[in-house]
Amino acid sequence: MGDISCSNGISNGNGLNGNGHAQRKSCWYEEEIEENLRWCFALNSILHTGATPYQDIQLLDTKPFGKALVIDGKLQSAEIDEFIYHESLVHPALLHHPNPKNIFIMGGGEGSTARELLRHKTVENVAMCDIDEEVVEFCKSHLVINRDAFCDPRLDLVINDARAELERREELYDVIIGDLADPIEGGPCYQLYTKSFYESTVKPRLNQGGIFVTQAGPAGVFSHAEVFSCIYNTLRQVFKYVVPYSAHIPSYADIWGWIMASDSPLILNADELDLRMKQRIKGENRYLDGQTFTSASTLSKAVRKSLDNETHVYTEENARFIYGHGTAQKHHQA
Repeated sequence: MGDISCSNGISNGNGLNGNGHAQRKSCWYEEEIEENLRWCFALNSILHTGATPYQDIQLLDTKPFGKALVIDGKLQSAEIDEFIYHESLVHPALLHHPNPKNIFIMGGGEGSTARELLRHKTVENVAMCDIDEEVVEFCKSHLVINRDAFCDPRLDLVINDARAELERREELYDVIIGDLADPIEGGPCYQLYTKSFYESTVKPRLNQGGIFVTQAGPAGVFSHAEVFSCIYNTLRQVFKYVVPYSAHIPSYADIWGWIMASDSPLILNADELDLRMKQRIKGENRYLDGQTFTSASTLSKAVRKSLDNETHVYTEENARFIYGHGTAQKHHQA
């Protein structure tokens, strides 16, 4: 869990540090990434703290990353670099699709995924399904950057369990996006990374040529073996074409992974992606262009070898989990 601590630092007894300068009281946010590894950064202030029926929520003003949303003691999204995560999650799938009109988001309560989707001129309807109405309302109020997305008439906001909502609906989607919590032992979301869920719920709700993309947890040289590699292998059992890719998220203190899957080829080159961006997307991306995606989908030798050799298929009975107090985990419940 993430902790906030305040201290006066090391003093020589007269309020001065070893260099004779006055000490100021400092507050720090700390999160345990692994058993022997913690990640912390300085705070300007705590802007909000509260609890919903589902989770605890905090909004912190951090010195290195600006405003940061923390859910259940884990960093979700930081003002300074959330665009890296959300551009990477959204744009590759929508650009590879020839004409994406109807989109379903599993999770996405903070509104940033919807914001990026609604920049696409072809998009006619975005169904965003998150279980925690209080978190959604909090983000509407506090995350100014997403206010236009929440007011967009193309957005259909639904408060429900994402699996139940997908199973209830009869319409098909061009792109389904998994912006869900990482699979944590005892957590609510690990069932949404299973082969049975992809086969029985996700794939049947895709139009012909449809694309599924999911965030897939840490994807660094050492951290990718937690869940990234087996989510990749699981999707390979369900879809014909599967593309893993990753990017460094500074506030997450790690490389982060996404996986895109379809029964239609995912083979656009950098120039083709750039052309579609120019034609389809309002405004300019800050992070992602054709070359960036080409780089993001060119994994390191160590990770490629591990993914090629992965045999684990994710099931409810044979699940894998990230470290219980892991790096920034997306809060959007199933």
